[in-house]
Amino acid sequence: MKRLLVLAGVMFSAMLSATGALAQQKVIKIGLSGDFSSAYSAATPVYSQGQRDYLAMINARGDLKGYTLEPIVVDHGNQPQRGLEAYERFKSEAAVAVDFISTPVARAVAPRATEDHIPVITMFHGRSDAADGATFPYLFPMSPNYWGQATVLIQYILDQEKGNLKGKKIAFVGYDSPFGKEPQPILEDLAKTLGFEYQPFYYPLPGNEQSGQWTQVRRFRPDWVLIWGAGSAQPVSINEAIRNGIKLDHVVSNVWLAETETSVVGEKESTGVMRVEGVATGRDVPAVKAMIKEVVDKGKSAGPADKAGQTNYCIGAATMAVLVEGIRLAIANEGAPVTPEKVKRGLERIKNFNAEGLIPPITVTSADHSGGSKARVAQYDGAKWVPKSEWKAPFNDLVWREVRASAEQFKKSSK
Repeated sequence: MKRLLVLAGVMFSAMLSATGALAQQKVIKIGLSGDFSSAYSAATPVYSQGQRDYLAMINARGDLKGYTLEPIVVDHGNQPQRGLEAYERFKSEAAVAVDFISTPVARAVAPRATEDHIPVITMFHGRSDAADGATFPYLFPMSPNYWGQATVLIQYILDQEKGNLKGKKIAFVGYDSPFGKEPQPILEDLAKTLGFEYQPFYYPLPGNEQSGQWTQVRRFRPDWVLIWGAGSAQPVSINEAIRNGIKLDHVVSNVWLAETETSVVGEKESTGVMRVEGVATGRDVPAVKAMIKEVVDKGKSAGPADKAGQTNYCIGAATMAVLVEGIRLAIANEGAPVTPEKVKRGLERIKNFNAEGLIPPITVTSADHSGGSKARVAQYDGAKWVPKSEWKAPFNDLVWREVRASAEQFKKSSK
């Protein structure tokens, strides 16, 4: 009898172990690392909150065939070495995809992730030429790159000037870094094509001191100004524009201008400034409404309730929306177990997906990881961002010419 009890106990333990292993197989891990402690520490928590709230909503709905999504959140302080350490942790914990929301970190991680066949989500950051899926098969921007953002801004300015930019002056004020200088080839080409006078002005990182550059901008007497920074540099640019008598309704930014920055300048003082955006923002967006109802209002948000709907919250949610759609398609087409390779192919099956109004419809293929590159221009009215144009991808042939040339150069340098 004693022997039978022991045997029964062993069998029961084995059953528990098998059940636990089966349950573990139903967990899909996602590596999320951002700058919580350095230059972008004011914006990253809201971005991360949007990511985690979206995953929490999907988990609560239980519509991933019984799978649960588990985020692994790590601070990299915008330091590539710490980002690489975070990546190795994600890899060891079998994450199916990763996101670092940092261009230097994403660039550092890319070679390892490519070798390991792990998808890296790089929405609005990382390599612009990652749109070329053939050259960068495991990098997924699925958003307008910096070249595309620049063309959307120029198209908006062209529309405001009734289709004629000849004789107009456009200044560019941005980081003296690869990030700040990346749009230059496109802008120089557009200046020649459209006939406007173009002049860039660069300031050193981190961008807290820009007075000398803006004095030169004032002397240039531009009709329009593009600002190209991120984090703490953006409020400095807006304040300098105001100080130098430049009207904010003629100042347009890349995507990295949000409530975090306008609150530093002042809501009233920031009224009129514009930006390019690839994600819809605000609490009226259907996806955000759902997150508020299903997560935030139930006290399960990963951050303050009043951040829901803010720009960085919505961008964070968008990164997870496209990833979850890729995971959903991976499960539907290839079944268990869910692996990074299957998720890659799932992402490349995305068609006309708009994440409940959160993003313009995107389609991703193995050749095109940009998703279509559509964006629009929005203006700050002192309380919220108001769309001023439709979703579009102007001068896309010019953007892809730059993508292919850069990708080809990368291939040559990698040999």
